[in-house]
Amino acid sequence: MGNSAQGTYTAKLTDGPLEGTTVTTEFLDSGDPRPRLEIPAEKGKRYLYARSAGLEFDSPEHPEQPSAVDYRYLQALFDTPATSS
Repeated sequence: MGNSAQGTYTAKLTDGPLEGTTVTTEFLDSGDPRPRLEIPAEKGKRYLYARSAGLEFDSPEHPEQPSAVDYRYLQALFDTPATSS
């Protein structure tokens, strides 16, 4: 996978409801991988994943940036319905 500065990398979801799934995501403006990912699920639900220690470096163009990063499941987040007054 070819990354560019502030480009993309592969987020590897290592456990939880999306275990084994990979997601392409963007680096932060600083060039670092995102510390957390919120992944949309069915209506009103999102899965929260946090970066873990696993990193892979496989980009000859930008060897200082990881090409893949492991993420661990934290919790499901639910939207609260708007209350009408």
